[in-house]
Amino acid sequence: MAEKNIDDLNILAMERLPTPREVKQRLPLSDAARRTVIEGRRTVEAILDGRDPRLLVVVGPCSIHDVDAAKEYAQRLKKLHDEVSESLYIVMRVYFEKPRTTVGWKGLINDPHMDDSFRIDEGLFLARELLLHLAELGLPAGTEALDPNTPQYIGDLISWTAIGARTTESQTHREMASGLSTPVGFKNGTDGSLEVAINALKSAAAGHSFLGVDQDGRSAIVRTRGNRYGHVVLRGGGGKPNYDSVSIALCEQELKAAGLTSKLVVDCSHANSNKDPALQPLVLDNLVTQILEGNESIVGVMLESHLNWGNQPLGKNRCDLAYGVSVTDACIDWETTERCLRDADSKLKSALQNRLAS
Repeated sequence: MAEKNIDDLNILAMERLPTPREVKQRLPLSDAARRTVIEGRRTVEAILDGRDPRLLVVVGPCSIHDVDAAKEYAQRLKKLHDEVSESLYIVMRVYFEKPRTTVGWKGLINDPHMDDSFRIDEGLFLARELLLHLAELGLPAGTEALDPNTPQYIGDLISWTAIGARTTESQTHREMASGLSTPVGFKNGTDGSLEVAINALKSAAAGHSFLGVDQDGRSAIVRTRGNRYGHVVLRGGGGKPNYDSVSIALCEQELKAAGLTSKLVVDCSHANSNKDPALQPLVLDNLVTQILEGNESIVGVMLESHLNWGNQPLGKNRCDLAYGVSVTDACIDWETTERCLRDADSKLKSALQNRLAS
């Protein structure tokens, strides 16, 4: 006898989520938050255009798993953001989604309780509440866009977006980036190649039409105008770094050959530091030296930083986790973060103003 059911054979259940509109109605954008987001986007755009000589610094935990620790980190970072604003423009790294090669914890939105309960409904509210808190502090936020539906819930609170090395080659993510309201950084491939990122820049700059959801959660044809603020993020790969002056020059050449602007953000972590947090300040110092020696294409850096040093494994009991320590990639601690950013600020003050003069 033939099977009657031919659809959803491997689906265990479907649970309705609140719509983007419902989440935003419960956690609406305040006037103060709106000003922070707009100012953040316009400033990053000006940095990419060369109209603002400051160095963009995207810094914060590898991933957010503890909202209270993230808020404490943000309070400290906001103070530093204000103090070094003459030469550095600090955006807090607020990553809620983690891509996985196989399996593992996928981030605060996907599994906020870190117990495989996958309360995505709660995760969306937690993420939006934290972003609102940061924006009302006056601290702009940057995140990685992974699930193409998530920006409908939190995109109005983001000032800068990254597309990760695993997804830069994805058509879905290039289309999504073409419609995002923020500047978007595409990381080079995990093998270190630049081709996928350069192709992504060209794709995201063009308009696209694709399947998505609207603010009421209905399926919709999304038609985009294209995003002209795409840029490359160098993160190393293939077991080698690519932050050195030769790698930077080669990237500039490839961008120029493709008819693209040579404005680069460099990730001081991942393969550029061999995933050793102790090397991140050394990478940053090398980039500062390149700027002091006249490089004008390096316009931003990324650092993985938390309240405390290193990382820790996820155990069965969340209560056993050490406070302010990453559960994904190892991070530098707050003291190191503050020291290396103050040092960069003191070295770059006069040199960055020369960029405008040239």
